[in-house]
This record gives sequence, structure tokens and C-alpha cells, in this order.
Amino acid sequence: MLIDLRSDTITQPTPAMREAMFTAPLGDDVLGDDPTVNALEAKAAAMFGMEAALFCASGTMTNQLAIRIHTRPGDDVICDYLSHVYQYEGGGISVNALASVSLAHGERGKLTPALVRDYIYSPADSHKPLSRLVVLENTVNKGGGCFYTIPEIAAIRKLCDEQGLQLHLDGARLFNALVETGEPTTAYGQLFDSISICLSKGLGCPVGSLLLGKADFIRQARRYRKLMGGGWRQAGFLAAAGIYALDHQVDRLKQDHVRARRIGAMLERLPAVEEILPIDTNIVIFRLPETILAADYVQQLETNGIRGIAFGKHQVRFVTHLDFTDEQLTEMEARLK
Repeated sequence: MLIDLRSDTITQPTPAMREAMFTAPLGDDVLGDDPTVNALEAKAAAMFGMEAALFCASGTMTNQLAIRIHTRPGDDVICDYLSHVYQYEGGGISVNALASVSLAHGERGKLTPALVRDYIYSPADSHKPLSRLVVLENTVNKGGGCFYTIPEIAAIRKLCDEQGLQLHLDGARLFNALVETGEPTTAYGQLFDSISICLSKGLGCPVGSLLLGKADFIRQARRYRKLMGGGWRQAGFLAAAGIYALDHQVDRLKQDHVRARRIGAMLERLPAVEEILPIDTNIVIFRLPETILAADYVQQLETNGIRGIAFGKHQVRFVTHLDFTDEQLTEMEARLK
């Protein structure tokens, strides 16, 4: 039995999801007449209280589209140095938007109003770029799956309004945060100018993310998606998976969080584990002593049929997901002894 905890992106569509995919009515999404894509976009927009949505191939694409539209060449984007938009999107902010980045150092990747304020440049200073956009990530991948609450976001929104800044959410694992807080999705639509949500992580879809925002913003995003080569034709096959996931696979994320905490309890007993970041959702990050390289440790785990990812020189990450079962959890405990 292979236990694969490299990421929640490795999940396979369930039989019911596959059935929904292969029975979906199709059209040409570039021409705007794929009924299943249109239904997914309308569903997601309504869920978050936004005017419109755009179905894209990846969260990187939706984030980069948002940054491109919110900024102009030479503007500045404020985010945490652990943010996915900075760490894992191929330098897209500089390539796609021709914007610079100010990197804050928050607690486990989370920004606060005070931190954001420290990185806002005076528009009167011609030596500096114009601060234009703040990007939050929820949950924070490199922060071990920690999350913002609505009051925390509202405080940052207030500052953005005062300073004339736009606010974008990289919500790749937003539903993991929502099942923990119980907060309504519509509250997010009231706080952000744009939201990216990923369907291919904990929700178990084979591919796809959604960008949400005002109607005019999404019209611009559709144009830039085409420019990036992101237009697709009979995408309803994939959109049907997204509709199924939003209807059936959100609440079950709580199971992933419970299993992640059980893994944390296992790791506490291992002498090679020096520190475990607090486990808030489905991400488990632990630190090894300086005498053990994460790459070597991950290779050793693989020989025992357990897959993780080296998440730094001495850090390892596990991510629980739809295809990680209680049976595998029990087997993992036996192998880690």
C-alpha cells in the first residue's frame, strides 16, 4: 500500500464525479456557449456574492490574471514572503504584470494591517513604485495551513480602503479554512476585489480554478486568459467535476483535518522530529534536526511506502486529502514506529 501525502493535488475523481463529467452537456467555452462551464461560473459567483466568475486551468492562472488586471506596469504588490504568488508562480508578477513586489514577514505567512501599512509607499515619492494591490493567501501553504478569519481580513480591507489599495485573495485552500471557521462564503465577496478558488486540491477535481469578481473585471480577465492561451473549448467535462465538488465534497474536508492532526500526534513520538507547526487544516509541516536533510528523510520515507515533500532544507510536508483513508492512516502509524 503506497501512502501518498505529497499534496492534495494528487487526488483522483470519484466514480460519481466521473459520471457527472461524462454526462455533462457541452459547448464551446471560448464562444461562451458551454452550458456546464456557464453553470459552474454562475454557481461559484453566487456562492461568494460576486457578480461573475471565470473558469481557468489553474490557480496560478487565476492569481496572475487578477494581478495583471489590478495593476499597471511599475506598480507594487504587497504580499507575505511565503505567499504562493511569490514563491511558486514562476516570477509571474514581474513577467505578466511588470510589477514589483514588497515582501512582508508575517507570522506563518499571515499579514496584519500594521504589516501592510509598513510597505505602502508614498505616492509623492518618485523613487518608489505605486502601491496598488495586497494579496492574501488562505490557507497559507508554507505557513502549515493556517488561516485568516473574517475579522482579520476585515481589518486589512479597512486599511486598503483608506489607502486606495485593491485586495485579492489566493484562496487555493479557502474551503479548508471555511469548514474550520464556519464563516459564510458571501462574507468573502464583500471583502475582496477578486478571489481565486482552486477545485483540484481538497475538492478533488482533476483540474481547474475559478476567478471571481465584478462583471467588468471578469470581462477583462476573459480577454487576458485568451491572450495567455487559456481559452478552452468543451471544458464542460471539467466544469462538471467542479459543480459536483462544490455540491458534495466541501464538508468532507473536515475528515482531512482530523487525519492531519492524528499524523501530528504520530510525529510527536519520533526522535527525528524536532518541531511540528500547529496543524490547523490539512497541512502538516515538521522540522528535522540540522544533522538530517529533508531530501534524505523523504527518500527514507519512500522506502517505507510513504511519500512526502522536502519543504526546505530541514522541513518536510505532508498533506492529507480525499484519497487518504483511515486504513492508510493506521498503516502509516505502523510504519512510522
